[in-house]
Amino acid sequence: MLIDEIRKRRTEALKNRDSLAKEVLGVALGEIDTIAARHGRDATDEDVLGVVRKLVKSNEETRAAATDEAQKETLTREIAVLATLLPKTLDVAEVVEALAPVRDALRAAANDGQATGVAMKHLKTVGAVVDGKVVSAAVKQVRA
Repeated sequence: MLIDEIRKRRTEALKNRDSLAKEVLGVALGEIDTIAARHGRDATDEDVLGVVRKLVKSNEETRAAATDEAQKETLTREIAVLATLLPKTLDVAEVVEALAPVRDALRAAANDGQATGVAMKHLKTVGAVVDGKVVSAAVKQVRA
């Protein structure tokens, strides 16, 4: 389970005296424990991924608003630690390639929004891990 991987990495960070990794992984574990307590069950891998994605997004938003270079650097390093826990997402070219079986349906859609819906449904059925913005860009590329 992913939570076990986070615990293992936090222990490694403690041993290696990597305070940044130890802290950010500790925050993730705290959030995961809160979800588990709230739902009265152990956290699933999906719960854990949700927490990690939320933390990455929060750090990205804070980094974008930050004016202090040291703070930006710290947030960038925290994001890097958390990103190693997430499954690899497809880039635009990989999404375009994955959408090849539904290319005609994408082009036939009335607008980009409908085409994106078709694309997301297809990508979900094949188990692809994608970012919505990347899918939107890929759909525009296919429809161009």
